[in-house]
Amino acid sequence: MDWKPTRRALHGVAELLLAGPQHRETGRIDLRVVEGGFATVAGRELRVEGDELLTGTARVPLSGRTYTEVAAEAGIEAGEPAGVYSGGPGVRPEETITFDADVLKALLQGFADGDRALREFAPDLTPVLWPEHFDVAIALDEVNYGVSPGDGYLDEPYAYVGPFEPRQGEFWTAPFGAARPLRELDGAITAFFREGRERL
Repeated sequence: MDWKPTRRALHGVAELLLAGPQHRETGRIDLRVVEGGFATVAGRELRVEGDELLTGTARVPLSGRTYTEVAAEAGIEAGEPAGVYSGGPGVRPEETITFDADVLKALLQGFADGDRALREFAPDLTPVLWPEHFDVAIALDEVNYGVSPGDGYLDEPYAYVGPFEPRQGEFWTAPFGAARPLRELDGAITAFFREGRERL
């Protein structure tokens, strides 16, 4: 699969159409995984479900339109959470949203599987979908656990265990800790998190 174009477009949706408007209204940038996609956590509820943006009163198509056009129909302003972080996807509001249907489905499924695994692994914590790195994650005892849709390190969805202090050994194969493609884990994401915790 060619992950990058759809991942970048979806990342832009998270940043420009959910996190940005939420931050301007409430000061928060964190998002949450929901059935079929992801959503805001505070203020006006905005929700991505497949290739649509749900506003509570309308279902706005995403694919083939600019972020500015989608925002206008949804009654929001497209734009990143200004001044909060650097290093986001660099998507501009005037770009056109382009999705490959199979890649989109796989990315959203990865978030759903990751959210479920994190809740099984640490039931007392609430997973957060962060708009900067676009991963669903928790931090527990100075270790980050999460699922990424892919990035410059690994160009496909993967689960990771990232200790604040670097570790060495056969399990710790990534610069930031341990990472395994979801296709290799075959659904055993929770077990991977547990193995990471045991090896710490």
